[in-house]
Amino acid sequence: VQLQAYGGGLVQAGGSLRLSCAASGRPFSTYAIAWFRQAPGKERESVAAIRWSGGNTYYADSVKGRFTISRDYAKNTVYLQMNSLKPEDTAIYYCAAGRPITMVIMAPKSYDYWGQGTLVTVSS
Repeated sequence: VQLQAYGGGLVQAGGSLRLSCAASGRPFSTYAIAWFRQAPGKERESVAAIRWSGGNTYYADSVKGRFTISRDYAKNTVYLQMNSLKPEDTAIYYCAAGRPITMVIMAPKSYDYWGQGTLVTVSS
């Protein structure tokens, strides 16, 4: 499985960005794709996850109502639409693929495959 994350950049607080995670390598019907982020000096934290089959979505409390995760079957791509961005959203964002049970779908250790990360910087 190969994952390529892109779409990061510099945006002012209150602005929007859309991240993309292009996946390849095998059928993803049994997989979940998730976004995580890591700010300087902080631990990696979960942002959102989606089950490839069925489309169930999961969000961290810190992004609920502002971020939306979605997938495009035809393009084998998962998106993270980020609205109302805050300076505290500044981090490197990673996408990951795995086959976690729902109880641990937001845990980084549940994911076997990781993309290279894309930097999101939100200025105040």
